[in-house]
Amino acid sequence: MRLVVISHKPCWPSAASPTGFASDGGFPLQMGALADLFAETLLCLPCGSPCARAGELPLAGPRLRVQPLPALPPGRLRRRLATPFWLLRALPSLLRAVRRADAVHAPIPGDIGTIGLLLALLFRKPLFVRYCGNWMRPPRTVAERFWRWFMERYAGRRNVMLATGGADGPASRRNPAVGWIFSTSLSEEEMSACGARRRTSRTDAPALITLGRMEEGKGAGTALDAFALFARLRPGASLHMVGDGSALPALRERAERLGVAGRTRFHGRVDHARVLALLRESDLLLHPTASEGFPKAVLEALACGLPVVTTPVSVLPSLLAGGAGRLVDEPTPERLAEAAEACLRDDAVYGAMSARARATAGRYTLERWRDAIGGRLAEAWGRSLR
Repeated sequence: MRLVVISHKPCWPSAASPTGFASDGGFPLQMGALADLFAETLLCLPCGSPCARAGELPLAGPRLRVQPLPALPPGRLRRRLATPFWLLRALPSLLRAVRRADAVHAPIPGDIGTIGLLLALLFRKPLFVRYCGNWMRPPRTVAERFWRWFMERYAGRRNVMLATGGADGPASRRNPAVGWIFSTSLSEEEMSACGARRRTSRTDAPALITLGRMEEGKGAGTALDAFALFARLRPGASLHMVGDGSALPALRERAERLGVAGRTRFHGRVDHARVLALLRESDLLLHPTASEGFPKAVLEALACGLPVVTTPVSVLPSLLAGGAGRLVDEPTPERLAEAAEACLRDDAVYGAMSARARATAGRYTLERWRDAIGGRLAEAWGRSLR
């Protein structure tokens, strides 16, 4: 089968990539795994100017190609205004790609993924939709309500609709054909290389870490405040803050005001290998969050044997159910600092959490993600994908 993927994920030219294009995050790894399933895979992505970027990964996989689309401007308002004109330029390429394909994959949320949904319906192509936001949160916007309505309306038969996350019950009561899928970017090889169970933390100088976008409301400020309180109990403690974003300058100033600038290292945006290296150097992940689908940062920390202090959002209670960390109902700095101290106070408790973390992460490899999706698609489409 020939699959076309229509996504808002940006790409850019790269001489080091077999396809000539690269992207970042977990997307290139997941697309490479998805390409294992199909005779041909074509990625239709907005393409920017060539430049060296932190975290760049080649878009590569068996029989995988990239169809570059015009780039969209940054900024929400500018993007909305430019989208109709962008569509006029991109539509001929999208129409050719969908006509030629045997099936369409549209990752959402995203404006370009939404166009992929509609084109699949127009050409009556089997459709695979992956909702990558927080499915458990009630829809807040018109777009979120549309995506939920669309998935619940069209899931079933040839249309495979998967929500990122997980729970004991079905993803949708209105349509049980909407299924769950986890998210990961860790291969079995990487999972094995992440390290063994940790039997003790560095009690005199524990290293905490937080990963994610450094934006207001994303939890980085709360994690920094919690570390300042934690550092009073553990004067030798340090904090790694990994990620880029508009709030980064304000967070640096905040660290100065809190008196922990000397023990807080802001790494900015780093590549996948560096993230795993920093996790291996750390003892505990602080992840105060209000909205997640299936947080890869938590999974990567668990794979490295790190207990996690986080909030009971989306799939996180299931990931920590066996005792791989602590859930904090109220993500205040005080509660987070108390939970971090409780994780690190006793070596036996810490060792048990670390062992459970590794065991949990082992269930969520990239190969299992690929095979879970492949099984659903083959069943729905009634044919070999290759």
